[in-house]
Amino acid sequence: MSVRGIRGATTVDADQPEQILAATRELLEEILRANGIAEFDDIVSAIFTTTSDLSSTFPAEAARRLGMNQVPLLCSCEIPVPGSMPRCIRVLLHVNTERTQREMTHVYLREAKKLRPDVSSAQ
Repeated sequence: MSVRGIRGATTVDADQPEQILAATRELLEEILRANGIAEFDDIVSAIFTTTSDLSSTFPAEAARRLGMNQVPLLCSCEIPVPGSMPRCIRVLLHVNTERTQREMTHVYLREAKKLRPDVSSAQ
């Protein structure tokens, strides 16, 4: 079994905890569904980032509320690149799987679909 990375991103309209948590939950649920991940034990870790305009809550809280209580989670802030997408939440999941990296489905939702139009995903 190998460890593979799965990327995802989404956006919110405002820096409000309920929006950040709902959008992160939606993103995680879609990544899990698209990649056939049924057991949280298959998730090695998750790194969440937000743009600097999102600071009202930790997106990892959405993962905890989903039941990822034993998964190591980390939140960080994206570097503030001029002209980058605002109010964006990103995640990198590391998962144990028999699938190849090419078989991983990366998920970009809402305005974040514009970030990686080159990636075949569950958009």
